Amino acid sequence: MQTKKIKKIPQRTCVLSKETLDKKDLLRVVRTPERNVVVDTTGKANGRGAYLKKDREIILKAQKCKILDKKLEVEVPQEIYEELLRLVDHE
Repeated sequence: MQTKKIKKIPQRTCVLSKETLDKKDLLRVVRTPERNVVVDTTGKANGRGAYLKKDREIILKAQKCKILDKKLEVEVPQEIYEELLRLVDHE
């Protein structure tokens, strides 16, 4: 008798709230090997990634305390936060 394999839902932790959530409930920001910062909508971009909860308040707090700068070890441009807010507003 074969048992159906249960597929695991990938979990990641928000760098600000420290909540463990499904990957689909988070936004990934990546520092590429070339030291550029991009919003990774595919979840597969190469480089060092950090996750933020899809929440306007969380993104604004992250911008204020510069947590992404610390986690990614690079200065995160203003445009990245604007793009994150746009993505959250379109959810």
